[in-house]
Amino acid sequence: MGAADVSVRPFAVDDAAAVQALFIKVNRLLAPENLRDAFERYITDSIDEEIGRVADYYAEKGGGFWVAELAGRVVGMFGLEPSERDGMELRRMYVDPDCRRRGIAGAMLRYAEDRCRDMSFSRLDLSTSEVQPEALAFYRAQGYVQIRDEVVEAASNKTIGGGIRRFHFEKAL
Repeated sequence: MGAADVSVRPFAVDDAAAVQALFIKVNRLLAPENLRDAFERYITDSIDEEIGRVADYYAEKGGGFWVAELAGRVVGMFGLEPSERDGMELRRMYVDPDCRRRGIAGAMLRYAEDRCRDMSFSRLDLSTSEVQPEALAFYRAQGYVQIRDEVVEAASNKTIGGGIRRFHFEKAL
C-alpha cells in the first residue's frame, strides 16, 4: 500500500481516540532520554489544551484538522491555523511510525497546501524541532525554506521547551 491508497479527510468526532493515540505514540518515540519527563508534561498539556478538543480548538483558531486513512485506519494527521504572519501554519503533522515511507506525509502536505490555496493564502508556515531530523529533511526536500531557528526554554502546546532547538520554515504557494 502506498500514497495512492491514502485518503485525507476532515477530522470527525469518531477519530478522536485514534488522533490522541497517534499523538502520544509519536511524541513518546521522539523523547530523548534526558527529556522524557518534559515530553510527558507536554503530551498531557497538549491533550488538555488542544488534542483532546481538536475540532473546537481549530475552529476557535479559524483553521481545521484532517486525518489520513490507510485501509480504514487513521495513520496520519495535521492541522492548519492562521499564522502570526498572515499565512497558514501547519500543525501536528504526524505519520504513524509503522506506516512511514509510503508517501503519506507527502499526500498530507500536498492536501494542506491545496487547502491553503483554496482559502486564498499564498504561504504555508511550519516549525519542527531538532529531535525530528527526518521531518527537517522532508520539509526541505518539499521546497520549504528555513527562515529562523531558536532555542526554546518554555513549554507550550507548540513546543516541549527544555532547550530544544526549533526550526521555522515557510513556502510560497
